[in-house]
Amino acid sequence: FAGLGSATVAGFALTGDGAASLQGDLLMVAAIVLCGLGYAEGAALSRRLGGWQVISWALLLALPLMLVLAVLTWPPVWSGIGVPAWIGLAYVSVFSMFVGFIFWYRGLAIGGIARVGQLQQLQPFFGLALAGLLLGEPVAGSMIAATAIVVACVFFARRFA
Repeated sequence: FAGLGSATVAGFALTGDGAASLQGDLLMVAAIVLCGLGYAEGAALSRRLGGWQVISWALLLALPLMLVLAVLTWPPVWSGIGVPAWIGLAYVSVFSMFVGFIFWYRGLAIGGIARVGQLQQLQPFFGLALAGLLLGEPVAGSMIAATAIVVACVFFARRFA
């Protein structure tokens, strides 16, 4: 069922306007592979160290590379960055990337990487629903159909695993 869900997402992407970027696609595949490895290793480590220690070490180890990337992409003018942007950055940094990962790694350690990891496939679709409901973003029928198929695939994969 997981393969059918992936095929549905790929098919949905191919039915778009045809604008594609090989570089963007390759970067996305690399991000997916690296995130999957990071989640699996983080979950295994959190069984021994605890979730907050794992994310703290991950952030500390990533700091040198992130500093280099920050300097390379530094904005030429800081005055255009408003207070809401700084508040958003602070929120994402503290809650999504630190506190959220503490609970995420704990859940992976308790529930099992393979079983809980499947639920991660549903996250983009919750984002799609929230964008439509809270922000009034247009949601096409094809998006809803693709979402329903992937949700069904995750449900049946978990049920018949």
